[in-house]
Order: sequence, then structure tokens, then C-alpha cells
Amino acid sequence: MDEDTGIPEPDVSKEHPRSEHWVWAGPHRPPGPRVLVEHMISNWTTAATPHEVHEMAPHAARRRETLAERFADKTLVIPTGNFKVRANDTDYRFRPGTEFYYLTGCDESDAVLVISPSSAGSRSTLYVPHRRDFHTHEFFTDDRYGELWVGPRRGVDEAAIYYDVEAAPLERLEKDLVSLGAKNVVTLRGYDAGVDAMHESTKDDDELEIFLSELRLVKDDFEIAQLQRAIDETVKGFEDVVRALPVAEGRGERVVEGVFNLRARVEGNDVGYGIIAASGPHATTLHWVRNDGPVRRGDLLLLDAGVEGINLYTADVTRTMPVSGTFSKPQRRVYELVLAAQTAGIAAVKPGVAFAAPHEAAMRVIAEGLFEMGILKEAPELALRKDRQLHRRYTLHGTSHMLGMDVHDCANARSEMNKLGQLHEGYVLTVEPGLYFQANDETVPEEYRGIGVRIEDDVLVTATGSRNLSEALPREVDELEAWMAALWAKGPTNLGL
Repeated sequence: MDEDTGIPEPDVSKEHPRSEHWVWAGPHRPPGPRVLVEHMISNWTTAATPHEVHEMAPHAARRRETLAERFADKTLVIPTGNFKVRANDTDYRFRPGTEFYYLTGCDESDAVLVISPSSAGSRSTLYVPHRRDFHTHEFFTDDRYGELWVGPRRGVDEAAIYYDVEAAPLERLEKDLVSLGAKNVVTLRGYDAGVDAMHESTKDDDELEIFLSELRLVKDDFEIAQLQRAIDETVKGFEDVVRALPVAEGRGERVVEGVFNLRARVEGNDVGYGIIAASGPHATTLHWVRNDGPVRRGDLLLLDAGVEGINLYTADVTRTMPVSGTFSKPQRRVYELVLAAQTAGIAAVKPGVAFAAPHEAAMRVIAEGLFEMGILKEAPELALRKDRQLHRRYTLHGTSHMLGMDVHDCANARSEMNKLGQLHEGYVLTVEPGLYFQANDETVPEEYRGIGVRIEDDVLVTATGSRNLSEALPREVDELEAWMAALWAKGPTNLGL
């Protein structure tokens, strides 16, 4: 190890016989002379320390206090996760672990939050990696973390200020945890294999995962505002797509996906999940995310998409639209049946009812409509029985899921607090019935085959009922057609397509 630069001594190489004068940067950087290292790490000014505090900081602090009270005698370890390789030596864009971000607001990779008991109450420490800045050769040799490669990240001092929490070097984490002993350490597992290996798993690990899901079930005013913002930007994304449909007719579903992606990156952090841009019979595939098919006049476009906001709260909205701007008679009949089901599902949302109430209300309407159309041969009462469920051939999925930082939020909550429990004020859930008539389904009249319709909105449970957070997007047939016509009257979207 070179004491001045901190760079390991290189191996002797036939290609570089004078290797004592060279350093090795990495697999894609050629070796360079030591004099270059000295040149690279000298004569840089130190950046000014920022003074702003993240808007999530006070909310995160309260959440940490609640968590610490639940596990009063335990040290809690919550990692955010690491980069994941996309292809060979390139990584996916990093997205912090939901639970970690909920408790810190920190979006740095590899970081770890530790909440430990003390005589003065709980103590939170955010462990972050050291900066790969000009003080070390990694500044220009490390293509994953080096600041000349990927830009600066917050070090210990900057993180402490920005996230308003005590911070420490990540390199000290294992030593600090070992000093605490394994008995009282509880770890949120599955995000960081290195952190997982520091202590044996216990049942308390599972309890921590469950509690962190249940802690997020009820959204406060800050979270509702974050969701509303993501939904509002999602509405703009849907408008962008409609204005781009004339282009999509010639170039396919990729245009739909790309146009919405642009809005998501401009207005938020990213999309909240893989966009479903399903045109024609692709709309009958529930999770059609290939988005590589044609967009044809006369078909329907099912767009299921959501902007993930800067603070990682995501929208989840679906509209099914006629590519031509006008529904055909068969399309309209299927659409209006799904709309009636969704209207019944939204009406069922209120505090104190079963989580399943919106689904049951929507499925009754679906079954009745399928019976009237002659598709279901049994009366709805019989078809809907738990030992029959014949309507599910045409509508495979549930009607609702929780929504928040994860598109399927709070997934590790106990069933009695979620899918088998009741709705409570502050819950946010989707209401999204659908009908999917496969193109080769001989139980369906030919005029309906290949039609897929889903309508989805994001609904807040209020003290007296509910509020549709995505009501700005039209749902009624006439309103939907008029909305599309008005957007086209403005001309094509200005995206350079």
C-alpha cells in the first residue's frame, strides 16, 4: 500500500515494465503514472457545507420515535440497500429502500440507519459511506462511487445537516454493532447481504418488518399531499399521452410508454412501477409491460401508469381510451359495465367497512353485467359463491390494494390489518375493477373478444367516507371522449416526435 496515495501497489506487468511508476485504476481505465495521482488529488477547493434541511426530516424523526417506542430495549438496524447490476459493469438507477427512506428521507445507496436505546431515550445514527472526493485516489479511479465519475454524494457531515440526524461513517458500522452484542439487535433483512450477515436472524426481525408496514398504513397530511402531487403529475402524463396518440398510431406502444416516462422524470423521481401501455388485445393481458405492439385506430388503449414523486410517494391510475377518440358500441358496453363496477366500489369505501367491501360491491356489478350479456350462464348469486367464482375467468385480480411509497404499499402488514381487516381514516387504496375478454375465448360473443378495460383511481378514506384523489381524470364515456377531443384541439404534444 502506498502511504501517500492509499493505492495498493500494482503487480508487475510485461506491458508496463516500469510498474513501480504506475497505478492501476480499474478494468476500464488504463494504468497511470504516480505523478498523475498527485496531480489529480491536489489543488481542489473544499465545497461549502450546505445548511438546508430535507423537508422529510421532521416527519422522519417522529416516525423513528414511534418505532423506538415499539422496540424499546432493542437496537434496530434498517439498511437502504445497494446498487444492483443491470448489465456487466453498469447499474440500475438506485432507488432507496422504502422503510429506510420513510425513516430518514435519505436517498444514498449503501447507507444504514441504527436506532438504539440510551439513558436519554432512543438514539438514531445514520451510517453513510465516506465521500470519494479529492482526498483519495477513488476520486478518479472508482467508477461506481468516485466523484469525478458519478458526482458528489453527501458525506457524514453533510448528511447530518441535511437529514437532521446524527451521522457516522459506514466503515464504523460493524464495529459499533458488535459492541452492542447480538442479543438485542434487530435487523430489517433482504436489502443488504453484508448487514444481514452481521447478526443471526430472530423472530424480532419479522416483527420489525411487519410493524414498519403497519406504521405506514395511515397517511398523515404530509403524505397525502405527496400522493396528491404525484397524482396531479400523473394526470399531466395522461394528457401528454393522449396528445401523442396520433404519433403512437404510426409507431406503437413504445411511444405511449416513452411519453409518460418523460413526464415522470421531469416532474418526479421516476415511474412508480413498470408502465402498462396495452393497445388492442394486449389490454386483456393484466401486466402487459413489454409495450412493443402497435397502436391502431379502432382499438382501445389501456394505460396503467403512475408518477413516483420526489419523496417516493407514487400514484397508480388506469384509464382505457379509444385510440380514435370514440368508443364503438361493443367497447362502450364493456367500458360502462366496468365503470358501473368501479363507481359501486368507490361508493363502498368508508371507515369501518371491511377492506374487501369495495371488491365485493364491484364484483356484484360485474357478475350482474356478465349475466345480462349472456356470458355468465348462472345467476350472479350462484356465480359469486365462494365455491363457484365463475366471473373470475374475465376479471382475475382484486379490486384494491394499499398505495403509498410502494405501489402495493404495506405488503408485509398482518392480514387482519390489511386485506382481512377494516378500512380506517387515512388509508389510501386503489379501486380498479377490470374486464378482460381474450381474443380466443369462445365463451364470449365475438364482438367482445379482444377487448380489455380497467379503470383505476386512488381513493383516500376520510372521516365520513372517501375522496377520489385522481378525480381530475374523466371516467364517464362522454366526458372521456370530449376530454380527448379538447386535448387534440391543442395540437400534438411538443416532444420532438
